[in-house]
Amino acid sequence: MYIRIYQRKYHLVEITTKFTCALALIYICLPHRFASHYNYLSLKQIENALVSQVTHNITLQHLDECSYGDILAENRYMYRAQYREEILRSEEILSGGEYYPEKCRARFSTAIIVPYRQREEQLHSFLIYMHNYLRHQRIHYRIFLIEQYDQKPFNRAKLFNIGSNIAAEYGFPCLIFSDVDLLPLNLGSLYVCTQLPRHMCSALDMWRFNLPYTGLFGGVVSIRTEQFRVVNGMSNLYEGWGGEDDDFYERLQARNIDICRFSPELSEFTMLRHKPEEKNENRVALLRAGVLRHKMDGLNSLMYDEKERRIHSLFTHILAET
Repeated sequence: MYIRIYQRKYHLVEITTKFTCALALIYICLPHRFASHYNYLSLKQIENALVSQVTHNITLQHLDECSYGDILAENRYMYRAQYREEILRSEEILSGGEYYPEKCRARFSTAIIVPYRQREEQLHSFLIYMHNYLRHQRIHYRIFLIEQYDQKPFNRAKLFNIGSNIAAEYGFPCLIFSDVDLLPLNLGSLYVCTQLPRHMCSALDMWRFNLPYTGLFGGVVSIRTEQFRVVNGMSNLYEGWGGEDDDFYERLQARNIDICRFSPELSEFTMLRHKPEEKNENRVALLRAGVLRHKMDGLNSLMYDEKERRIHSLFTHILAET
């Protein structure tokens, strides 16, 4: 009798173990099946939420407007070797890393701002893939690389503030802040602005395509230039890794500006491997006092020295001493 009970228990444990292993295997092979549930815009809502704004040179084009519904509906997978290995039709890219379609008039002008220091391999991969990727979206864009020229701890948020000022000089109404190690997988992740600021990489492979928490607002985000100025940009005080994204989210909340997201299948990103950045030991204390500093710490207190501005074939390079 005891032997039978033991055998049943052993059999049950064996089945449970096999089932758990099967689930783990499915999770590893099909992580997109387990994307977090969060509120997101439907396809119809996305069409209505997109903000059609362009720079002056695009308004002068006498062409029919480009369409974007097919890009969203098809959501073509793009992270293929053909788009990662070399830049295709490089002659289409204008000086400074700018592009706009010639067969139709773009409805969106976007400044893509990338903070940077000593990530040559990742920058190489980013530029190749993003230029191949973005031209399929029929938008007008320009890539701005903001490099921290000094040896102080890396100040990502301050570089974003600098980039927003530079982009404004070129008249861009939409800003996309992007880390150099994050690449979109599907074409439906439109690099344009919506009415509300958008968290673009809500399904990141590093997190097995889950959203860790609903207040996450970092990695790759879009925001209209005018909204960024309303919240006084980002804090200039976060030196080292961590805290600046949460501070930025709190700034938006303090101004009653909500954020939005596209569905997980439109928001899948991959992260290129890299060594972890040095953490900001003061990030928790800074974040706690953030709400008290929003009006005095940001674009209105931004100080930097632009050492050089280089117009490369694939990007506009700003060397800044912070």
